Amino acid sequence: AWHAGAGRWGEVDDISSRSIGIELDNTGAQPFPEPQMAALEDLLTGVLARWAIPRERVIAHSDMAPARKFDPGARFDWRRLALRGLSVWPEDDLTRDLSGAPDGAGFGDLAAAIGYDPCQDADAVLRAFRLRFRPGACGPLDGHDLRLAGNLARRFPVDRASASA
Repeated sequence: AWHAGAGRWGEVDDISSRSIGIELDNTGAQPFPEPQMAALEDLLTGVLARWAIPRERVIAHSDMAPARKFDPGARFDWRRLALRGLSVWPEDDLTRDLSGAPDGAGFGDLAAAIGYDPCQDADAVLRAFRLRFRPGACGPLDGHDLRLAGNLARRFPVDRASASA
């Protein structure tokens, strides 16, 4: 099935043939109900174990196609999944030195290390990143975005072989 459509995550550019799509019934305008999140956690636990999928490969449509997708939306609880080892979440390192103005190219490199397509529009990537890791944030790229992206890139590079080469 062509469940994901055109998109990319890390070095994978044929998401539909190399992924398992999970559809959640929610417009994204309201929180996801507890029974739905609990069922998702049970399902993900089995799928990740059965197929040896690393948690940095658990993504949203908005991650793999940031210019055209927005689901599951800002109300989805990614942190909850991460606390259960089913996804990733940044630790905000407030001690990291980020002197100077935020650099869009620096964010692009960090976002690419996490898995975002470096050929996508930078504004779309920032929107998708914030949708997942800073819901409600808006405005230009800032130091908080850089800290979070840097933390994720250090802890969870999506293509570990490429990251260490």
